[in-house]
Amino acid sequence: MPGSRDERNEARNPPDRDARGFGSTGANHGLRRYVPGDEDGAIALWLRTWQAAYPQIDFAARLGWWRERWRNELVPNAEIVVAEIGGTIAGFVTVNPRTFYLDQIVVAPEHWGSGVAKTLLDAARQLSPSGLDLDVNVDNARAVGFYEKSGFYIGGAAVNPISGKPVHRMSWRPRRQAEAGSLEI
Repeated sequence: MPGSRDERNEARNPPDRDARGFGSTGANHGLRRYVPGDEDGAIALWLRTWQAAYPQIDFAARLGWWRERWRNELVPNAEIVVAEIGGTIAGFVTVNPRTFYLDQIVVAPEHWGSGVAKTLLDAARQLSPSGLDLDVNVDNARAVGFYEKSGFYIGGAAVNPISGKPVHRMSWRPRRQAEAGSLEI
């Protein structure tokens, strides 16, 4: 149907746009824009990844909520970039450049430490060059360390309204030329 959410998403995120629009890609993975046909794979990856990170939580019980959130909040409002390896979704990042909010960066557990997360974060920085903000669970030491190593700083604290877990509000802002020590004379 003309003007549907899927058509608006395809117009905003053309399916033929590849990694060239995002800069760096890894040796074994490429980037592309999300297309509606990615929904099931992205949601399955979200479930598998979060379940690996927090095995004590039943994420399968949250799947209906997540699918609705994906369809009604993230897809219409965020830019979504997918990392692929061998034609399979290995990760994705969602970022709203208007608010700087990076809601999700998800990488398949078998690709943790492979460079996929860094490549997705680089794409997020290209989509939101003025800065990024995110919330990360305080007890997710792996993620907190990754973001700190990537130039993010902890700027505040809150509680996740869904899980009740404490979170850090982390932010990244580009360095200004003077701060970077590259003044032109």
